Amino acid sequence: MQYRTLGRTGVQVSTLALGAMNFGAIGRTTQDEATALVDAALEAGVNLIDTADRYSGGQSEEMVGKAIAGRRDDIVLATKATMPMGEERNHKGGSRRWLVTALEDSLRRLGVDHVDLYQMHRWDPETSDEETLSALTDLQRAGKIRYFGSSTFPAYRIVQAQWAARDLRLGRYVTEQPGYSILQRGAETHVLPVTEEYGLGVLVWSPLASGWLSGAVRAGRDITTNRSQVLPERFDLSLPANRARLDAVERLAAVAEGAGLTMIQLALGFVTAHPAVTSALIGPRTTEHLRAQLAAADTVLSADVLDAVDEIVAPGVDLAPHEKFDTPPALLDASLRRRR
Repeated sequence: MQYRTLGRTGVQVSTLALGAMNFGAIGRTTQDEATALVDAALEAGVNLIDTADRYSGGQSEEMVGKAIAGRRDDIVLATKATMPMGEERNHKGGSRRWLVTALEDSLRRLGVDHVDLYQMHRWDPETSDEETLSALTDLQRAGKIRYFGSSTFPAYRIVQAQWAARDLRLGRYVTEQPGYSILQRGAETHVLPVTEEYGLGVLVWSPLASGWLSGAVRAGRDITTNRSQVLPERFDLSLPANRARLDAVERLAAVAEGAGLTMIQLALGFVTAHPAVTSALIGPRTTEHLRAQLAAADTVLSADVLDAVDEIVAPGVDLAPHEKFDTPPALLDASLRRRR
């Protein structure tokens, strides 16, 4: 396992981090299975575990808490908030009112008195940076969080939050968690250059592109991955974007085979090769999946392999831009593009 410094925090984290989104109902994972995944990951040298209150309605945090009991101090523990938790209109977002409550709920489910990294799961356009950053700064000063970060923020919002923290003399986001993979390279255009400029640690999610780069999705085979059952439209080959992905996967498979790599090693080695990236979040559902992903822990891709990837999916290109979650609101809501 390799380790890198998380932004400018001085904290050393493994280049592969365990994402717990599949713990619980989403991945149909039991507590025993979740604990086995944590055990195997820690034994392999993984020292960062990332979850969120939203995952299976809090079940993921509860499972993580039970799995890490007795070894909390050996783990860099990260969770997230802002996504809706139930039907109540104020049980979401980046307000002080909600974040204080959400964090207390997360600490209770995790069975800990603090988290190392508390991340805003999405940018909340209805809440000012001052409101959110002041709440996070107070929670940090109270010792309930060590650091705080953002997740899937548009690049301009990352910059705006850094300026707001400076101008208001508040704590700042020290990490960003963007989606990034060989098939979704849009983060290279703006987000990753901005994180480098401000010295943010970067934890990338979906480096296997929802299973497209796991080796399980190939031409002529039935697609039977768990994610394809949950989100079938993302694997519907009647859609042009999915046909383009499958074509890219076939060409990438040839590159991997020629380099003596698995598709997983190619995919994870690619994202961790970017100088802005600190860790890739892997989200295994079984210990078999975990072992296949941990095999990429020491993968270093040659310049020839990276060049070959660039020929298949150009730098900065998203093959499925409609699946991105950091699109500025004005591109999605026509009323925000019209003079009134």
